[in-house]
Amino acid sequence: MDISFNSIDKLIVVGDRVLVKPKSLNDRTKSGLYLPPTVIEKEEIQSGYIIKAGPGYPIPSSEEDESWKKDKEKIKYIPLQAKEGDLALYLQKHAIEIEFNQEKYFLVPQSAILLLLREE
Repeated sequence: MDISFNSIDKLIVVGDRVLVKPKSLNDRTKSGLYLPPTVIEKEEIQSGYIIKAGPGYPIPSSEEDESWKKDKEKIKYIPLQAKEGDLALYLQKHAIEIEFNQEKYFLVPQSAILLLLREE
């Protein structure tokens, strides 16, 4: 999917998903053989930096519908563990690839993230 916008700030990540910029992949094996990009991209586990995170899991309202209330209560969310700037290890088969300004990104659900590395 190719999206044409000027700024990544215009993208809004929905629900329990995060936008990941893949880390530069190692194109060599330990013995020094070069691997083509198609082999590297098909690995089960990938890593990348979280650029944007969604609000989290929505919580249903516990209050009954009260028609006399003027303002409706805003939706509440259980926040995600993943934060912007974290390095994430995630399952590639659950990620959705998008291209934005000629750069590759992945939309990954929180459930597909295996590990987070956060530098405080």
